[in-house]
Amino acid sequence: MRGPALRIHSCVLDDRALDLLIRAERVVVGGREEPRAIGVRDGVIAALLPFGTGSSAAEEITIGADAVVLPGLVDTHVHICEPGNAAWEGFSTATAAAAAGGITTLVDMPIDSVPATVDPDALAAKRHAAEGQLHVDVGFWGGVTPTSLGSMDALLDAGVVGFKCFLVESGAVDFPPVDDQSLELALAATARMGVPLMVHAEDLAGVPLPRPSRQYADWLAARPRATEDRAVARVLDAARRTGGRAHIAHLSSATALPVLEAARAEGVAVTAETCPHYLLLSAEEIGDGDTAAKCGPPIRDAANRTALWDGLAAGVLDAVVSDHSPCLPEMKSPATGDFSTAWGGISSLQVALPAAWTAAKARGFRLSDLVRWMAEAPADLAGLPAKGRIVVGADADLCVMAPEETFVVDRSRLLHRHPVCPYVGKELVGVVRATMLRGRWVEADGPPMGRLLSRSAA
Repeated sequence: MRGPALRIHSCVLDDRALDLLIRAERVVVGGREEPRAIGVRDGVIAALLPFGTGSSAAEEITIGADAVVLPGLVDTHVHICEPGNAAWEGFSTATAAAAAGGITTLVDMPIDSVPATVDPDALAAKRHAAEGQLHVDVGFWGGVTPTSLGSMDALLDAGVVGFKCFLVESGAVDFPPVDDQSLELALAATARMGVPLMVHAEDLAGVPLPRPSRQYADWLAARPRATEDRAVARVLDAARRTGGRAHIAHLSSATALPVLEAARAEGVAVTAETCPHYLLLSAEEIGDGDTAAKCGPPIRDAANRTALWDGLAAGVLDAVVSDHSPCLPEMKSPATGDFSTAWGGISSLQVALPAAWTAAKARGFRLSDLVRWMAEAPADLAGLPAKGRIVVGADADLCVMAPEETFVVDRSRLLHRHPVCPYVGKELVGVVRATMLRGRWVEADGPPMGRLLSRSAA
């Protein structure tokens, strides 16, 4: 979104060789932050030039030195619940929130809408519901359940970027978990297709149901790290046997990292993501009844959080995505604060970037690291080479952020459907001043201009 604090100076020139030239003293490009001029033609980055290069562009913009230009972020783990549950979240609100947070591409989960995206007809219903509502570009994951394995080829032909399955009850009756046999069949199929299978990796065998409680420690005890570690091991075994490419969703257990690292060293095709809430928040600071912070897998202790950061630094964790999982406010059990009954999901799409940057900056990481985790790696996962990077030929999707400026998360300024968010009232670092989609600024009250995406064959 374009805000009043964005310092823009424009001039219109006669020669229209480029539609737009953006000059900025701070651009994250090629893994570095440096002065650059970005030339845009027909919505695509047509040139990357030294900052002071002369221009014959139709329009020229200069970004102030207190802001940095990043590629538009790519969030490959977002639950947009339309059709069927648009009262939870819809395409218009989710994509507006994404744009306000510097995210220019979303990939929607195949669950929490009705019907679940497990066959081409369901995907068509998703695409139809999205028409005319998108403020950013949107792609789709296809769902894998024990009964939908036969639809995988048709879903890929229809344009999904890859597939998603659960090893644990998903909470949706139309999206049951896969067993080990179905997991292997799905991974074998994706090996043939050349696309990833994202797995919600929890194994609750032998773990009792959580008891009613307002204490976060009781919810955490119901999902110990071993539940993730066992599930990750199951995924890795299946990937070894099939040669399929597995992607571990929203990893919160740091004790799974050595196993992932060893599997990669063996040549197993596996990647993994974590989320801003696992990197910024900790179990110790979640208060009684604070169900806005309930998610599965859960937010763990501070020592585990530090180990996740070590996993990112070492490259064992590849990506940071929001896992924006909205619901009706009453589904969070606000009256009782009971963690056992509250919906397990965190809504934070709009503030995912500043939440991650707040934690990363405090630990000495650079904006180029954030770009690698939140733009490049997710774009690669989804097979979207024109997204998530500032290179010639990529879409001119950009985020202008003031990386030293702080703000307090105000629920009245959150654009997703319901302002239930664990960051409300917290001070974060990094103010998104403007978002550009294919060379055009995304305005809060402007017309939707996002497109539906399919995985690239490149």
